[in-house]
Amino acid sequence: MIQDKSLGRRLFHAFNYTFLIVVSLLCILPFVNLLAVSFSGSAAVSAGKVVFWPVDFNLKAYEFALEGGQFYQALWVSVKRVVLGTIVNLVLMVLTAYPLSKSKEKVMGRGIYMGYFVVTMLFSGGLIPTYLIVVQTGLIDSLWSLILPGALPIFSMIILMNFIRGLPEEIEESATIDGAGPIQILVRILLPLLKPALATVGLFSIVGHWNSWFEGIIYMNNPANYPLQSYLQTLLLDFEQIMLRSGNDYTQLLAMMNARTGRAAQLFLGALPILAIYPFLQKYFTTGLVLGSVKG
Repeated sequence: MIQDKSLGRRLFHAFNYTFLIVVSLLCILPFVNLLAVSFSGSAAVSAGKVVFWPVDFNLKAYEFALEGGQFYQALWVSVKRVVLGTIVNLVLMVLTAYPLSKSKEKVMGRGIYMGYFVVTMLFSGGLIPTYLIVVQTGLIDSLWSLILPGALPIFSMIILMNFIRGLPEEIEESATIDGAGPIQILVRILLPLLKPALATVGLFSIVGHWNSWFEGIIYMNNPANYPLQSYLQTLLLDFEQIMLRSGNDYTQLLAMMNARTGRAAQLFLGALPILAIYPFLQKYFTTGLVLGSVKG
């Protein structure tokens, strides 16, 4: 293969690489700064000496974040929410996307159903009506109040529907000739082919559930039921008072850490699980392989 080594081509590659490196650094460096602050002493942070490397290295902010059990309790609530919420999201997305992927000749009223879902994606009922529904259904202070109001992500469902529509129709036709019903086709044939799409929309659901904090604030009356992000939000607003009520010597504690280092440690711990999961699912963003064969 003959490569284009012209001056314009080389300049384009140089600009492209430089631009991508700059964008990557703009995304990574704030996180590196956050990590450095979390490991630094309070005096160095207050003096503005910490940039990308810890100064007066210590682990007091992490010890304070993990003591007392509140962090672990909020983390456990978030884990349960992510697991149950993602399962509910994926099940409802598959059950909705599969029939909507058919033509209007095969599914009566498909256009009406599709219009209904698109409208709900663009317009919501509002915060107050949603809150009243949650109250009337008895979901306040329940984990399900964080899951059921957004049980069907419409945008992700449309992505999954379009992925199914892109599969060869001959796959289902051959399975139908062999005597398979719609449920068998969905479970035994389509779901294995949907792994890349399911991993992608599943990652959207995982990140959405993990990062959501507002629902925990308004639907949970008991702070013990807060998910992790809601708990971190309360820390961001009132960290100094939490330090005073911690039972530690405030003067000694303030010498090792301050509100900024404590918040940085909490935020890093909150982001760590997603950082651990993301690399394993990221490859599916660019993968659209259709496994199997088509009968002739």
